[in-house]
Amino acid sequence: MATERLNSILSHLTPSKSGLSAITQKNPDDVVITLAIRTPLTKAFKGGMKDTPLDFLVYQTLRKVIEKSNIDPQLVEDVCLGNVNNGKAAYIARAAALSAGLPNTSAASSANRFCSSGLKAVQDIANQIACGSIECGIAIGAESMSSGGDSVSPFHEAIMKSSEAADCMQPMGQTSENVGKDFEISREAQDRFAAESYQRAERAQKAGWFDDEIFPFVTKVKDPKSGEEKEVTLTKDEGPRWGTTFESLQKIRPAFPAYGDRSTGGNSSQVTDGAAAVLLMKRSKAQQLNQPILAKFVGATVAGVAPRIMGIGPSLAIPKLLTKYNLNLATDIELIEINEAFASMAVYCTNVLGIDPSKLNVRGGAIALGHPLGATGARQICTGLSECRRQRKRVLLTSMCIGTGQGMAGLFVNEKL
Repeated sequence: MATERLNSILSHLTPSKSGLSAITQKNPDDVVITLAIRTPLTKAFKGGMKDTPLDFLVYQTLRKVIEKSNIDPQLVEDVCLGNVNNGKAAYIARAAALSAGLPNTSAASSANRFCSSGLKAVQDIANQIACGSIECGIAIGAESMSSGGDSVSPFHEAIMKSSEAADCMQPMGQTSENVGKDFEISREAQDRFAAESYQRAERAQKAGWFDDEIFPFVTKVKDPKSGEEKEVTLTKDEGPRWGTTFESLQKIRPAFPAYGDRSTGGNSSQVTDGAAAVLLMKRSKAQQLNQPILAKFVGATVAGVAPRIMGIGPSLAIPKLLTKYNLNLATDIELIEINEAFASMAVYCTNVLGIDPSKLNVRGGAIALGHPLGATGARQICTGLSECRRQRKRVLLTSMCIGTGQGMAGLFVNEKL
C-alpha cells in the first residue's frame, strides 16, 4: 500500500508520456468497479417484465447486488438510481434500498439525464467517492417502459420563442429522420447496420456471452386473457430476433412517415424493460474488503448538440472525453459501446469518428437488445466489461445520445485480463 501511495504521488509530480499509461496506472484512490450485473432485457408491454413495476425491479436488483458482492450493507453509503419515466424515482430509490437490506444510514437519490441516466448515476457515485464524500456506493439504472411515462406539454410561451427550445419537444423519431436527411444516412445504410446488430446479438446469445452479466430475475406475469398470475424466472434477453437479415429489414415500413421514410421498427431501438447495477468504491477500500476489482472508472463527460439532431451527441461527447485524457480513439480504445437509439445516429457517429466496426457493440446494441432508457448507461458497462474480459481487452468507451440534444461518454479500464 505504501508503494502504491508513493507511485501515486510521483505520477502527479512527473507528467505522463502517454495518456494510456496514465489511465492504466493503479493508485489507492482510484474509483473501481467491484460488481456489474444486470437483469435480462424484456419486451415492454408483452414481455416477461410487463407486469413488473419499477419499485420491484429496483428492489430485486439491489438485493442481488448485496447477495452477489457479499458486501456488508452497512458499508454502502449511497445509492443513485438512473430513471427517466417515473416521477417517483427518488422515493422508489430510497424505499427499495431500505427494503433490500441497506440500513437507514445509507442515502439514496435519483438522476435523470434521459438516455444517459444510468451512466449519470455511475458518474454521481464515482464523483462522490473521488472527492471523499463517500467510500462506497451503488449506481443503478432501471426502466419499466411498460409502465409508460408522462407526456411532454408545451413549454411556457416565453420559452417557445426560442426555436431550439421548441425543438426539445420534437419526438425522437423525428430527430432520427432529421439526422438521416441532414447527413444523408440512407435507409440501406441504416438497415445494414441494424442487421449486423441483430446478427451479433444472436451470435453472442447462442455462445452464452451474456451469461456472466445477467442474473436470473424472478417475477410474476399476468395472463392478459385470464388475469391469472404465474411466477417466472427470466434469464435471457428477449430482443434478439434470430435469423434477421438485411433483406428482411428492407421489408419493414417506415415507423415515422410524417417525418421521413428511413427509420423503421427494425432499425430503431426496441422499447424495453430492464435494470443494471454497478458497485463502486475506492481501490484501497476494495482491497481492504477483498472485493474483486473488475475495472477502474476513469471518467465521464457530457456535450450538447442541436436538439433537432440529438442523435449525433456521441460524436461530440467522445472526442471531448478522450481529449481530457490525451487518448486516441483508433489506437488507445479497444472496445466501444454506443447506444443505437436509431441506426441513423449509430451510422453517423461511426462514420464521423472513424470507428472500427470490429470494436463497436460486439454483442449488438439497443436495436437488437433493447433500450430501457434509464438502464442503458449502466447496461453498457456490464456488457462492455464482460466483453473486455472475454477478449482480454483493457480500455472500454461507452457513449449514448440524449434527448433534447446532448451526448455523454464514459471511460473504463478492465482489470480482469
